[in-house]
Amino acid sequence: MKKGLLMLMVIGIIMLAAACSNDSENSKQATDKAEQNTEEFAVENNQQSDSAANEQGTASTDGAEGESGSGEGDTVSQANEGSQSDRKIIYTANLRIEVTDYQETVDAIHGEVSDRGGYIVESNMHEGDGERTTTCQVKVRVPQEQFEAFVQKVEDGSNHVMESSTSGRDVTEEYVDLESRLESKQVVEERLQSFMEQAEETEDLLTISDDLATVQQEIEELTGRMNYLENKVDLATVTIHIEENNVSLSGEEDLNTWEKTKDQFMKSVNFLLSAFSGIFVFVAGNLPVLLILALIGTAVFWVIRKRRKKDE
Repeated sequence: MKKGLLMLMVIGIIMLAAACSNDSENSKQATDKAEQNTEEFAVENNQQSDSAANEQGTASTDGAEGESGSGEGDTVSQANEGSQSDRKIIYTANLRIEVTDYQETVDAIHGEVSDRGGYIVESNMHEGDGERTTTCQVKVRVPQEQFEAFVQKVEDGSNHVMESSTSGRDVTEEYVDLESRLESKQVVEERLQSFMEQAEETEDLLTISDDLATVQQEIEELTGRMNYLENKVDLATVTIHIEENNVSLSGEEDLNTWEKTKDQFMKSVNFLLSAFSGIFVFVAGNLPVLLILALIGTAVFWVIRKRRKKDE
């Protein structure tokens, strides 16, 4: 009996040990699997972190390049300040002149503008009548190197310069800043195009495409502004107000004193004749009415006079 119980206890201990061994192996396998999952998760996180770091690094690089471009722009601006020939200045002028012959002056201005490589922007004319003066406004654009000579030529060709003003606007710093921004945007454009070639997923491709379209639009705006400034700098604008004054002193032939006296005398005679004619027409035309009024007036006068005599 005791031996049987002892055998049962030994068998139980052996089975318990076997069960513990299986649990240990299962636990070890579970632990290994968990560690493997953890390592895979860590690798994925590291990859995502590296990707985010790369994107952040790209943004930081772009920002740094933008700041570097701005710094280079400041440096170039300072260098340009030392060289007057490299500065970009927009020149404008406003002239108000008085001339004897309006058409001759306008034709001369058109010829000067054409000879100097410029063109007419606007031309408006208002022709006067009687005492009103013929006026004209002409807006032209001429090359900057011909600006001062053209203004002087117009002033010399007039009878009198009533107003003359010139001004210049320095756009050097703005132009240099636009250049720096354009270079930075072009670098970003190249990188986005490279990313687009490497993109595999549709979502990434659409995102990069939207960003690229935005950058290209900004590049077009910067290029357009730079072209506008270059055109304004290369060609100066001159606005000319022209007034025609052809009044001259009257000579002996213009005075004609005897003729004027004769004309005035005839005007007076005609006025008197017209007045008498009007009175005659009035009396003759209204004679019946006037006769009746005269009879009534005579009767009233006679009655009043007779009463006065009775009272006396």
